Amino acid sequence: MATTSSLQLQPLHKISFSPKYPHLLRNSHFRPRLHYGSVVFPSSAIRASSALTREQESSSEKNQSVEVPEVFACPVCYEPLIRKGPPGLNLGAIYRSGFKCRKCDKSYSSKDIYLDLTVTAGLREYTEVKPAGTELFRSPLVSFLYERGWRQNFNRSGFPGRDEEFKMAQDYFQSAEGGLLVDVSCGSGLFSRKFAESGTYSGVIALDFSENMLRQCYEFIKRDGTLLTSNLALVRADVSRLPFPSGSVDAVHAGAALHCWPSPSNAIAEITRILRSGGVFVGTTFLRYTSSTPAILRPLRDRVFQSYNYLTEEEIEDVCKSCGLTNYSSKVQQSFIMFSAQKP
Repeated sequence: MATTSSLQLQPLHKISFSPKYPHLLRNSHFRPRLHYGSVVFPSSAIRASSALTREQESSSEKNQSVEVPEVFACPVCYEPLIRKGPPGLNLGAIYRSGFKCRKCDKSYSSKDIYLDLTVTAGLREYTEVKPAGTELFRSPLVSFLYERGWRQNFNRSGFPGRDEEFKMAQDYFQSAEGGLLVDVSCGSGLFSRKFAESGTYSGVIALDFSENMLRQCYEFIKRDGTLLTSNLALVRADVSRLPFPSGSVDAVHAGAALHCWPSPSNAIAEITRILRSGGVFVGTTFLRYTSSTPAILRPLRDRVFQSYNYLTEEEIEDVCKSCGLTNYSSKVQQSFIMFSAQKP
């Protein structure tokens, strides 16, 4: 898979720092031959030209491997990572890059087709099992079914559907246009792909803890050639330990996710940390009950929904404000809620 991906995924840059096909120019038997016709070149000129070519290739390699501060941060200490490889947020550039935290001396790289930025990335002995709600979505079967019937059933609880939810979120994100958007708990990339296709943002990061959800997201991306070269990156990370420097993200989206988080308060505190001043957080989830739910049914719903963190309208607003977010607003339809809040 690594070989196929490295040939399929080409980075998209407005400025080219390297030859179009560096893998064909360096240490390759398939270098283009130079045909000079009947012109005779002095041997000294040929040697000078060859030396210049080697110098240019060497310079190109250095440019391609230049170390620059990165939008990603170490999930341990939150220091910006140093990237060695081609710049850009597209899948090809991320795949061919290595990342390192100089403070922790910990390295990160793409595993399969996503960049693993969890605290446990690269560990061989230690394993960690998350709560059942989290582990369920790491299942290959659930990841496969998510956009093949699973998510569509949410309309029974009042979810308007992908297109309408996307439009609603875009209305909230108007002030973040042209900025960096992180789609946390992105699942199979249902909305990540829509955000990237819209061209509204300078970059979109599809982030999830589930390895299989990210693989499924890549399978959908492969069907659209434009997404392969767009500024869309796949990242594995924990929502309670987001791998971004503080105040570096313009917009955060969490679609049908909050109820699956082990600690919604910790996750929203992390989202607040990474948002820039003026940054916007938009989320959707299932409500435990609404103001119109009869009082006699509320204790029953409390017991039935204990396996997930289904909150009320009041609880969501309360936790957002307690994490320092302002300008809270929401739209409710049956058990569906879309809410928005902003970092001052």
